[in-house]
Amino acid sequence: MSGQSTTRTVPGGTAREGGGRTGQRLSGLAVALGLVLFLGGFAWGAVLYRPYTVPTPSMAPTIGAGDRVLAQRVDGGDVHRGDVVVFTDTAWSDLPLVKRVVAVGGDTVSCCQDGKLKVNGEEIDEPYLAEGKAAEFGRIPEVTVPKGRLFLLGDERSGSLDSTAHLTDAASGTVARGSVQARVEAVVWPMNGMLKAPTGFEEVGALSSPGPLRTVVALVIGGAVLILGGAAHGPLAKRAAASRARTDAGPAGAR
Repeated sequence: MSGQSTTRTVPGGTAREGGGRTGQRLSGLAVALGLVLFLGGFAWGAVLYRPYTVPTPSMAPTIGAGDRVLAQRVDGGDVHRGDVVVFTDTAWSDLPLVKRVVAVGGDTVSCCQDGKLKVNGEEIDEPYLAEGKAAEFGRIPEVTVPKGRLFLLGDERSGSLDSTAHLTDAASGTVARGSVQARVEAVVWPMNGMLKAPTGFEEVGALSSPGPLRTVVALVIGGAVLILGGAAHGPLAKRAAASRARTDAGPAGAR
């Protein structure tokens, strides 16, 4: 019949509207959960870790001059052989220093009868040293580390002002455990990542357990992904709905 217009309804419109509301709720939950993970990860990391900039190459190649590191706040009593630590000893410097612990209280340490560092008579494999570099450029006479103290070396043995530069001090170049402020866990700029475990020291004792930095990073990244994904749902859903509406409507006309 001429002059009589017809209308078309979108099949399943109610279901689509319900699905849209469900999608909005899920996207809102994703954003909320993402914020909890993202902010929680940052807060946890801020409590456990401190950033430091290492100004000298004394720890090269593990840590270069100007590198920025994350160090876990630890008690000096939790430090083990092989750890790279941040400490302050006014007999050495008024500023925080970064060195590697090679011996702890009660250990004997020496170098280098066979070209390698020795701790308690065991030769220590040190893969973190630059390839072809000696374990020590000078001789370290056998030193017995006093209880409650640490013997520290830089990984760049030729120019590091470490325990070898203080052997004539009253404490034979050692520093108190209580002077340790943190244990370096990763180089974050440039993004060299986590420090490798000093497995060469397993011959003389247990190593430190890794901190929760990987978990902290996973929380922050996971939270960011949820936030971005949830926030993107609304615009994407609107665009998809508009596209479906144009497809379902077809060419306008009357008959």
